[in-house]
Amino acid sequence: MRKRILVVEDEKEIVRLLQRSLTTHGYEVQTAESGESALAILEAQPPPDALLLDLGLPDISGLEVCKRIRAQSPLPPIIVLSVRSKERDKVRALDLGADDYIAKPFGINEVLARLRVALRHAAYVPLQREAVITIGPLRLDLNQQLVFLNEQEIKLTPTEYNLLKILIENRGKILTQQVLLRQVWGKDPSQQTHYLHVYMSHLRRKIEPDPLHPRFLHTLSGIGYRFQESDPESEE
Repeated sequence: MRKRILVVEDEKEIVRLLQRSLTTHGYEVQTAESGESALAILEAQPPPDALLLDLGLPDISGLEVCKRIRAQSPLPPIIVLSVRSKERDKVRALDLGADDYIAKPFGINEVLARLRVALRHAAYVPLQREAVITIGPLRLDLNQQLVFLNEQEIKLTPTEYNLLKILIENRGKILTQQVLLRQVWGKDPSQQTHYLHVYMSHLRRKIEPDPLHPRFLHTLSGIGYRFQESDPESEE
């Protein structure tokens, strides 16, 4: 079945561009010009497979839309489209539950690539309940809390294991530093960002063939991290 994408955007030219391009690539497209109409669509029918969400909507902000959706469910994946390209805007959207963030003006190929990643992430969600998660040469045994690389056990500390587990369970999704710190350390992380950098460095040395050119653990400078086997958008 074709994946259904809800485009929440009030600029008609952008709506036409996205609708034409997404349809050409085999997606079913639904549109909404305001935040309230998008929320009404989500309440009235089965949810779309993904959202492309503008932040600057005419009624309520896209951030509020994102917040309300995430209060109900971790799905569908949400990709924010916005002219607000400052780091704090990206972090705020991601902290509220967006899966990715694309600044305007954007290239349609980038949107399509990010959408494919988000849909793969959504498809992986049921695997979080499985006993073993395998991604390429990496295998995570959730019952025994063991990690294997190329069938060789990798010795991790409990904190390293928890951090890797969270990243893998959310693979394909950008996780901000604040989100990771709260989930791993369980308290206000405002003074602990250096912990995360240290542990990510340790993990890279243990599971990456080349820690300077990561295959799995990608950094988005100033924002957070994403576990993904191939990510040309990542910055080291």
